[in-house]
Amino acid sequence: MRKRSWLVGLVVLLVGVLTLSACAGGGGSAGSAGNSGKLTIGSIAGPQTFDPVNSKVGHAVLFLQPVYDSLLRREPDGSLVPMLATDWKYNADRTQLTLTIRSGVTFTDGTPVNAEAVKVNLDRFRTGNGPDANKLSRVENVETQGDSTVILTLSDRDPSLLENLGNSAGFIASPAAIEAGNIGTDPVGSGPYTLDSANSVDGSEYTYVKNPDYWDESLQKYDTIVIKQFNDTTSMLNALLSGQIEAGPLTPNTAEQAKNAGMTEYRYSTDWQGLLIFDRDGSNVPALKDPRVRQAINYAIDKKALLDQVLNGYGTVTSQILPPSADGFAPDLDTAYPFDPEKARQLLADAGYADGFAVEMPTVSGLFPQSLVAGLGTYLGDVGIDVKWQPIQVTDLVSSLVQGKYAMSWYSLFQGSAWVTATQAILPEATYNPFHSSTPEVAATLQKLQDGDDAQQAEAAADLNAEMTEQAWFAPFYRKDEVYFTAAGTTTKPQAQQVVPSIYNFAPAQ
Repeated sequence: MRKRSWLVGLVVLLVGVLTLSACAGGGGSAGSAGNSGKLTIGSIAGPQTFDPVNSKVGHAVLFLQPVYDSLLRREPDGSLVPMLATDWKYNADRTQLTLTIRSGVTFTDGTPVNAEAVKVNLDRFRTGNGPDANKLSRVENVETQGDSTVILTLSDRDPSLLENLGNSAGFIASPAAIEAGNIGTDPVGSGPYTLDSANSVDGSEYTYVKNPDYWDESLQKYDTIVIKQFNDTTSMLNALLSGQIEAGPLTPNTAEQAKNAGMTEYRYSTDWQGLLIFDRDGSNVPALKDPRVRQAINYAIDKKALLDQVLNGYGTVTSQILPPSADGFAPDLDTAYPFDPEKARQLLADAGYADGFAVEMPTVSGLFPQSLVAGLGTYLGDVGIDVKWQPIQVTDLVSSLVQGKYAMSWYSLFQGSAWVTATQAILPEATYNPFHSSTPEVAATLQKLQDGDDAQQAEAAADLNAEMTEQAWFAPFYRKDEVYFTAAGTTTKPQAQQVVPSIYNFAPAQ
């Protein structure tokens, strides 16, 4: 597994997600109903860079979408529509993808958007050391045919490739700007807006102005977009209430104030929170090798009580890792592990651990809610599992997890499609499978999910979800709700399986 320097940045983003219970939002000055002149958006985190290679789906996408077109565009419901690629087609075994590139489009520096420009960007992304480089890890070669055809050859099938080309992996920057070496601070793309550096303050406020030569005016709903960066919930709420911004993310603790002020609330889920049980082979904690022990952990937790204590009830209790929007989601699996400490104790006894066992887990001050840490310690302790909490620095959290330092840990993990979930936490090489766990049954299901036709993939997704739940590879507690508000005059739509509403989803209220 490659060790990447972006781990610290990923932790910073996680802090933002867990602190706000929502990501970057959108808005403009309050009370400007129907105003298409200016949109002002609040964000909890600023861009680390404008270089697409080092960008990451999440907070950063909000800052890059105004400047860069992607190859495909994701509609709010997650469906894919053309953007820079007007057509795409796989070969028979889906190991080669041919893209047709839109003609007549230019970057804002006047250079053409063509097949060669796309190849430059895809090659940079897949061979770079960015946080999302693995999203193109199965692309072995990129070649061009003329100015409008790009062919991606894969090492094997990648069911999430098209989705990835609609996110950070598909952002296309000007090769001339890349060659100049300052793409990270002076972005040049073909997007609907350009960064107005003269009216931007790094770490505070970013101003974008309409690209007068943009090829799709329907995506330019405002003349100017301003993204303001806030460091805490209180300042975000005050900015919303005072009209400095028209939209932004809040927490369950501040939502009532925004609702009382007459703002529109949006609640949607992107992450599940719970325990990642890494050591399924019992390498460090032998008890965890027995699925009955892992099932006992699931039964031991009062998920509804934790949801109420930690997130004021803003979420949905679940025992599965797939979201309702994904193939393979099964409503009955949400209640597969009700709170039943007696059953947990019996399972532990059946597995030979009637006297319990001890397990070390990390905790991070300021990141892990104290009510969560106390609740987990109590629930697991009540059935005989002694949690030895190990305080660590926030900057060490992700690296310690992906290097297998802990047998299990609480975490917040993105809910995507079955294959995205597999590449994230189930495949032997997945980032959040540091012990490289697998079984013949899981491997066969993953192969079917990767290689099957649409019907077979849907069936495999359901099988994988059932296997993960029955074998208790994880102990999900709940799908947490993002809490997002817009003031009068602005509307937005949450983006499926994305914590940040896409910039295209904002519009003046009619």
